[in-house]
Amino acid sequence: MKKLIVFLCIICFSNSYSQTNDEDDVKAINKVLKKQRIAWSNHDFEGYMAGYWDSELLKFYSKNGITYGWENTFDRYEKAYPTKEHTGKLSFKINDISKISEGAYYVLGEYHIKRDMGNADGIFMLVFKKINGEWKIIADTST
Repeated sequence: MKKLIVFLCIICFSNSYSQTNDEDDVKAINKVLKKQRIAWSNHDFEGYMAGYWDSELLKFYSKNGITYGWENTFDRYEKAYPTKEHTGKLSFKINDISKISEGAYYVLGEYHIKRDMGNADGIFMLVFKKINGEWKIIADTST
């Protein structure tokens, strides 16, 4: 009987520990998204791109096709949004953050860019992976 009680306690502890880790992961991912939102709204692409994996393996998928690599994604943003008036003020609505596997999550959300030249709205799916202790976007699909 004692063994059963100890076993059940271990299972309960493991489950609550896992949930705590998942909650911490979600908070950390939301923190990355908040930093990106603020950087975008300040027309700070370097700050915005800090949330992305600095790798040639990064993938950004949009109606224009796939952009490969951090540098190409950075250049794409600079070309498409050349001034602060183009970047405007970014806001997100996060609809779901789900664990894919240990150290990986996907995020489903909506974005809204408020700007004088006309607002922009769309949806996105991001894949986050924990790399060297930091959460980074390794794939982005935005429309």
